[in-house]
Amino acid sequence: MIESKYLKDNVQNIQRLMAIPGLKDFETRNLSKLLRLSKIREYEDGELIIREGDNDPWLYFLLSGQLVIKKQGVEIGHIKEVGEIFGEMRIVDSLTRSASVYAVGKTLCLCVDTSAKGRLTNSSEHDERLDFLLLLYRIFAEYMSIRLRATNDELFKAKNEIRDLRKDHDNKL
Repeated sequence: MIESKYLKDNVQNIQRLMAIPGLKDFETRNLSKLLRLSKIREYEDGELIIREGDNDPWLYFLLSGQLVIKKQGVEIGHIKEVGEIFGEMRIVDSLTRSASVYAVGKTLCLCVDTSAKGRLTNSSEHDERLDFLLLLYRIFAEYMSIRLRATNDELFKAKNEIRDLRKDHDNKL
């Protein structure tokens, strides 16, 4: 992994963040806060990004490349869309990482250090910090809703396949 220093709060970096679909609703002042908590990481093909069971504080946005998600070594999903968030469940529920995430090909991520909240102390407005956190959690909720719907669809399909297999099995007896 190659990792940058914490990003600088400048116009060029803010414009880059605005191009990320998951961050399009952020106001400039909130993107500035996000920059102060963020680094860019580059991963090689097959490199581990998140380890199942860990307690790290990082939240990720996919900037380029693809990801594979594995639980107990079993592939359970892929992330391919630029701007997709991953690692958010740990941030929301404070439990250990529920799955491992690996880079597929060269992969670039914006990584947000959620434990570095002290880096936001430049902001004297408590309400601004709350607005920022609420927006971040709204984005989490949107992504988790999309993923939950996809999981429901997969579960429905799997249950129908099991039902059909049972029918075929019973008909052969």
